[in-house]
Amino acid sequence: MGPIKLDQVHLWTIDDVKEWLEENGFHNYVHLLCYRHRIDGKALLTLSENDLKSPPLSIQVLGDIKRLAISVHELQMLNPVIISQWRSGVDDTMSYRNSNNGTKLRRRRHRREASDSSELNTFDSELSDDEGNHSYGSQKQQPSLVISMELKPEVWKTAVGMVYFFSVTWITAIVMVIVHDRVPDMQTYPPLPDIFLDNIPYMPWAFSMCELTGIILFLIWMAILFFHKHRFILLRRMFSLFGSVFLLRCITMMITSLSVPGKHLECKARPYGEWRDKIRTAFLIWLGGGMSIQGVRTCGDYMFSGHTVALTLLNFFITEYTPRSMYYLHTFTWVLNIFGIFFILAGHEHYSIDIFIAFYISTRLFLYYHALANNRAFVRDDRRRTRIWFPLFYFFESGVDGPVPNEYEWPVSIPEKVQRLVSQFFV
Repeated sequence: MGPIKLDQVHLWTIDDVKEWLEENGFHNYVHLLCYRHRIDGKALLTLSENDLKSPPLSIQVLGDIKRLAISVHELQMLNPVIISQWRSGVDDTMSYRNSNNGTKLRRRRHRREASDSSELNTFDSELSDDEGNHSYGSQKQQPSLVISMELKPEVWKTAVGMVYFFSVTWITAIVMVIVHDRVPDMQTYPPLPDIFLDNIPYMPWAFSMCELTGIILFLIWMAILFFHKHRFILLRRMFSLFGSVFLLRCITMMITSLSVPGKHLECKARPYGEWRDKIRTAFLIWLGGGMSIQGVRTCGDYMFSGHTVALTLLNFFITEYTPRSMYYLHTFTWVLNIFGIFFILAGHEHYSIDIFIAFYISTRLFLYYHALANNRAFVRDDRRRTRIWFPLFYFFESGVDGPVPNEYEWPVSIPEKVQRLVSQFFV
């Protein structure tokens, strides 16, 4: 018999459960659990503290109950598959029986899922009651998210998302060339009154520092994508969100041209001869990523800030797809996000309203997208409505049925010693 795999408990046999009990010091309960009650991997994952101390198990030693419950809970955290499968089966059955009464079904399912969540997470609730921890007490009233069982990489969809994103960036570059030629004359239309720009002195180096913070966030995100097990799903979501926000930005830039926010900016229409020259300039903007440190200088692209969008979305992606235990990293990325926004203001490159709208749109779209992606019941019950109102979302997320777990792997062959070192960092 090979070594048992802690991340595949649902495949364990009764002998595997016996081996796990012996390795964790529960020899006295091998006969009770394995021989008398025939507990295999799936049954083990559904055990709660109430099961251990109630008939027919009726374990009498409180210390053993607590220790065994903790060990089982750790396995549940590593193996959400059986719980998700059970819930999905119940949901599908109820959906079939009540297909003619959608409103009543959704209300009933909402109550049932809340009840199921409290039963499946009995360990969390009891632990919070025993310790008197207020934060646990507030969490136990909320249904926990079910980890997705269906996580198809669908590389071809990721490729489509990449084409969508790069097409939008090319459109953005062309729009930036157009709005640059439409920027109001600085002599006739001075900078508009702004509560922040009027009170923050101009710092020539600030905008370059903003782009430096963006590069740091981008490198961190690339490292996460490299090690994340579901990197293709994450890439699809990144391309979808970035592309959608920047496409919306193209529309707002074209609709209204604001006067330049700073007197230090030298903005005037370029003397183009033909469209060929404009396309060449757009290509240079696209190649430089719209960054001033790459020599890109444009005016008129104010409503809303693309730099704020990039900083904010990168920050949210990093915090969403790394473990909560990495709070130092999350704090660091939030500090970079906030300071990057401050540097934009200090460089007088955007009005405050540009930054506020960019931050609001980026955060709302990110949160709404993930709330919809994590709500499997809504997508299943309102499949037709989702396809009509959110076609891009429906296309990219049709192969994912719930929250994406933060699991990591080695995409290339690396020495085992280095693997253990980095694995300890992500645990």
